[in-house]
Amino acid sequence: MTTPLTLAASRRSDGTPVLTVTGEIDMSNAGTLDDALAGAADDGRLVVDLAAVDYLDSAGLTVLFEHAPHIELVANPLLAPVLSISGLVDVTTVHGLDPGSDGSRPDGSGPDGSGPDGAGPDGSGPSWRLGS
Repeated sequence: MTTPLTLAASRRSDGTPVLTVTGEIDMSNAGTLDDALAGAADDGRLVVDLAAVDYLDSAGLTVLFEHAPHIELVANPLLAPVLSISGLVDVTTVHGLDPGSDGSRPDGSGPDGSGPDGAGPDGSGPSWRLGS
């Protein structure tokens, strides 16, 4: 049985591609994540938003390590131990692991992609998820 995993591709307002991952990443769906990471990155870096991931096993870690040179992660404190102990934090940029972190993303937006007042950086709404 495949564990539920939702993948949503979008772009930030600056054009950076974002892959938002929701659910659990394990051996039953790691191949799907691998395919999405391979297909979502363009010539630059890909931001992989793991803020809504509740579980990450070794199969998921393997996929992230394979793509580490081309990805930047947004995680949550729940994933901090596995990302740190595995050494993934040493080979790619990871945001949001501090227990006191407010969940801010690399563009300075809040955990839901909004600015401090709930609006995106341009005031129009969340900049991290298109069509939501």
